[in-house]
Amino acid sequence: MKLKIGIFDSGIGGFTILNSLLKTRKDVEVFYLADTKRIPFGNKNSKEIRLIANEICTFFVDKNLDALLVACNTTNACALDILKDNLKVPCFDLINSVSEIIDKQIIGVLATQTTVRSSYYKKAINARKENTIIFQQECPKFVSEIEKEKLNLDKLNSLSDLYLRPLINKNIEELILGCSHYPLIYDFLRKKLDSNIKIIDPSVALIKKFNESFPIPKTDCYESISFENVKFFVTSERDEFSSKIKIWLGINKEIRLVNLRRHV
Repeated sequence: MKLKIGIFDSGIGGFTILNSLLKTRKDVEVFYLADTKRIPFGNKNSKEIRLIANEICTFFVDKNLDALLVACNTTNACALDILKDNLKVPCFDLINSVSEIIDKQIIGVLATQTTVRSSYYKKAINARKENTIIFQQECPKFVSEIEKEKLNLDKLNSLSDLYLRPLINKNIEELILGCSHYPLIYDFLRKKLDSNIKIIDPSVALIKKFNESFPIPKTDCYESISFENVKFFVTSERDEFSSKIKIWLGINKEIRLVNLRRHV
């Protein structure tokens, strides 16, 4: 019997959570929802994000989920309560998961505007480690660049310099990639940081927490990632998303178009 797992994001950022999940286990059936019509989420206000969260719940409510993996930091920051209250299944989120593994004193966070302004990362980390110093950096242009079918490497390079410089100047010891899209450009970011600065991908912490709650069957023998039991849903740009799946995941999959909006 496979566990039914929901994953949602505004676009391809959730691939980081999906990959982290499938690298560790095979006993899952995944429903991956990308609200491509309203990407990016990170520049929307809290009220808009909470409305979107309600509509996402409506999509997942008949999927008989065993758990929801919240792959969007912005929704995590603004509407985690809505997801938990409406779906009534365990919801594993990035921010609270990563707050449990912080072990340095001076932390940098790269995130979207709305995530930064919510201060959710600061609150979650300080609730566990009071004396931690946290510097947050808004990255308003990262998601739009990462979502392009052909990456503009020069633009990503200059944006990485722009967003990292203020954090480097604060002598950070750990850097949290506080948007699920950002680990997709890990290599860009790694090259620009001193090797002593640890880069943290919250998806790893989330999946670790999920696997502790849903133990991996002892009969499972990990060989390679299989996307056979993953179903993809988008709210627009089905062909474009299909191309991105080929680029980032190396697979061809059927993409289903759905309408989340109540007032169209």
